[in-house]
Amino acid sequence: MLSFSISFVKKANLFIYLFLFFTIVSYSTEDSLAVAEKDDDEIYQSQKIDFTEKDIEIDSATIEAKTFDKKFKSKYTDDAFVYEFKSKEKNAWDRFKEWLAGIFRNLFSFSNPEASIKFVAYLLKTIAVIIVIFVIYLIVKAILNKEGKWIFGRNSDKKIISYDDIEKNIKNVDFEKLIQLTLQTGEKRLTIRYYYLWLLKKMATREIIIWDLEKTNSDYLYEIKNPKLKDDFAYSSYLYNYIWYGEFELDDATFEKAKTTFDNTLKSI
Repeated sequence: MLSFSISFVKKANLFIYLFLFFTIVSYSTEDSLAVAEKDDDEIYQSQKIDFTEKDIEIDSATIEAKTFDKKFKSKYTDDAFVYEFKSKEKNAWDRFKEWLAGIFRNLFSFSNPEASIKFVAYLLKTIAVIIVIFVIYLIVKAILNKEGKWIFGRNSDKKIISYDDIEKNIKNVDFEKLIQLTLQTGEKRLTIRYYYLWLLKKMATREIIIWDLEKTNSDYLYEIKNPKLKDDFAYSSYLYNYIWYGEFELDDATFEKAKTTFDNTLKSI
């Protein structure tokens, strides 16, 4: 028991000695740091130099401003300067070709989608070429048509197209001269057309009717007060419609009958 007490006391004394030793070392270290900091501050204060504005040197060198050429971007449009590639957005036409390619891919068992798309592109180009050739054929056929009929209407005589303004200005047209020309060229239907317009011009000049391009034969017939002239004009209008708008070849007998009717009606006015 006594040996245990002695051992305990020795250990306690050792602990106290160590504690005192570390305390003394700690205080000495702090004093050393304080002294060092104080010495450094004194050295800084002794070496401190005050500067004024006179001591500042002003840079007077000229600086040339650099600018970019306004079109400098045009030099960098090559593929080598494209760093981000965006997939092209598909429009309705692209989607239609893909849909059509899908149909042909199912029908003909193409090896890959690209092959079916190429086939569709070739097919569409072929159809476009055929359509263009067909349209050219129709135009050439219309131009070379013996009867001179244009593509837009069977009754629209090509030789009449240049005379469209005649109806708008019948008061200034010499129909008698035009009729003589068409008789020489054998254009019977055109002759009857000029006869009809000449009849309208003469009635308008005599103030029997009021000429208007938008009026119909029935409108003019209503304006005519003379019963005999009304009947003659009604028959002349019938012949004109029958011959000009009729889809048949005009024979000599019918033409002479119509020509005589118009001549007589014109003389009666």
